[in-house]
Amino acid sequence: MSEDRKLGICGGVDTHRDVHLAAVVDTAGRVLGTAPFRADTTGYEQLGDWLRSHGNVIRVGVEGTGSYGAGLSRYLTKRGVEVVEVNRTNRQLRRRLGKSDVTDAQAAARAALNGEAIGLPKSGDGPVEAIRMLRVARRSAIKARTQAINQLHALVVTAPHQVKHHLQGLSAKARVKTCAGFRPGTDRTTIAYAKMALRLLARRYQTLTAEIGELTTEINRLCARANPALLATPGIGADTAATLLVTAGDNPERMRSESSFAALCGASPVQASSGQTIRHRLNRGGYRQANNALWRIAITRMSYDQTTIEYVRKRQAEGKTRREIIRCLKRHIAREIYRLLTNPPPTPHGTHLRTIRQKARITLTHAAQALHTHPNRISELERGIYHNHHLATRYQQWLTAPRPQQNSI
Repeated sequence: MSEDRKLGICGGVDTHRDVHLAAVVDTAGRVLGTAPFRADTTGYEQLGDWLRSHGNVIRVGVEGTGSYGAGLSRYLTKRGVEVVEVNRTNRQLRRRLGKSDVTDAQAAARAALNGEAIGLPKSGDGPVEAIRMLRVARRSAIKARTQAINQLHALVVTAPHQVKHHLQGLSAKARVKTCAGFRPGTDRTTIAYAKMALRLLARRYQTLTAEIGELTTEINRLCARANPALLATPGIGADTAATLLVTAGDNPERMRSESSFAALCGASPVQASSGQTIRHRLNRGGYRQANNALWRIAITRMSYDQTTIEYVRKRQAEGKTRREIIRCLKRHIAREIYRLLTNPPPTPHGTHLRTIRQKARITLTHAAQALHTHPNRISELERGIYHNHHLATRYQQWLTAPRPQQNSI
């Protein structure tokens, strides 16, 4: 083997739907070769062998690890190759050198070599990836259901009087139920066709509602499986937890610090200083859905969480506006969420708590009275429908504490 082949090399891949174009550079940045490969398992194997044929692979920069490059990233990672995510080539370089797949692949390889590309891609091989896919299906179902009910309301406005008078004054739910039960008959009249259209839209609405419910239940179950501590945190529901989990991915350790997670969520202030002016500006980048999730947590806690309420009062006394206070809260929440994602604390399991309660022969009513809550809340906690880390911990401590013999269930 020659001396050059013993040296380390870095690869770069410009990904597309059908064909990936790969490039190899040595540690001095010299291009050793470029080659196209099919975007399938066979192509991934050939690409990996081709990279290793040029020397010891240090790392590979891949464009689009969340889209066309997802399969290749997973393949290389499973085989011990370090993969980094590469953003598109900067505009100045594109303007000077032009745009082609070859130049993009070479730029990706050099970005992996010089440390410009350091972001690790999401692994996409666990429950969080399943949550992401189900959320895509749920979001499209919600949009389709909204479209169906809007079209139904519009048709009612222009429907013949013989149909319209049955639907006026009804709520949306009652109107859908009534329209779903229409029987157009065999007559080819305007009234019959109006009933047919309304029935189809109503039944579509009902089908999509059932689909959304099924998807929501499965997403909730996966969130509880992926990170029960996150779901049990005050102010975080299943939808918010799902958004934050998808933001971090199945490998949240890829985020090197809580400040990087805050930047990913667009909750970190950005330096905007110049000369003697020292200031920060609002970060308008990052994943905006994650930023919205932090906002929802802050707004929710400002309504009922006593610690947050006291913090808001303190900041208001200092002259801070409501917007400024929310930005401070979002940054604090991002720090809290980062710890929950990377090092989640153990959370008592509902089924285990129910077993302890039944063995101790304690009723739901007695437990609820002791914890100053409603029996339904304790039941939901035991069945995994409701998640609250603070209540679950208090419940477990109360159940395991010594007590006199209780009445039978």
